[in-house]
Amino acid sequence: MSSNVVSTGPRIIIRRAQLDYPLVRDRSSIKAALFGALGFNTGPRIDKKVVHAVNGLSLTINRGERVGLIGHNGAGKSTLLRTIAGVFPLTDGTIEVTGRMQGLFDLGTGFEAEATGRENIMYRGLSIGFTPKQIRDREAEIIGFADLGEFIDLPMRTYSAGMYVRLGFAISTYLEGEILLIDEVFGAGDANFQERAIRRMHELIERAGILVLVSHDLGLMRSLCTRLVWMSGGQMVLDGDPNEVAEVYLRSMKAA
Repeated sequence: MSSNVVSTGPRIIIRRAQLDYPLVRDRSSIKAALFGALGFNTGPRIDKKVVHAVNGLSLTINRGERVGLIGHNGAGKSTLLRTIAGVFPLTDGTIEVTGRMQGLFDLGTGFEAEATGRENIMYRGLSIGFTPKQIRDREAEIIGFADLGEFIDLPMRTYSAGMYVRLGFAISTYLEGEILLIDEVFGAGDANFQERAIRRMHELIERAGILVLVSHDLGLMRSLCTRLVWMSGGQMVLDGDPNEVAEVYLRSMKAA
């Protein structure tokens, strides 16, 4: 962090963030060559286009804030979340993060399929910076929340997709960082799990730290967040009170 920024706990500072995806379509396929030989115009061999997934966005999130990212599919919400987490590198601009981050997205990935659920609790905990003792201290709570029964000691290759998500959510929320980045995890699992997941998130939010949440559930966003950021085309359209931003967003969607 630059010397002119005073640290006051967890903080995210995004300055003119730019993330471009170059798209290349190769039209030199066998089908294109055949049509060309028959005299049909198949166009240029390679088309190039750049998608501005995050487009010059600036945003500051301070300790204690719960920020919801809303917008239509392709607006750049999930891309921004993963860029904050360091999954995607910026094309331009900067993102400064103070505090340990924990991402709750792609919860069913990253496990060792041949290892048991219990072993994967240790593996994932170590990978995000916790000590073996810290992990063991939380293991019983993680197992209880995931509620996988005897499967916790079976190889994860025997798990269903929903069981992967349940264990991933339990690990990620009981080994939480100071900054929580969440992408649409509430729609996973059965109704009972969703209710417990929402209650668990309320418990996390009551503690110190930052929450950045991506969801299409505006009711959920209004209940959890202190700010909503409406995104479109990788840019910020509106940032402010959750009820006010949600109302403007809904009116815009109806007009469209």
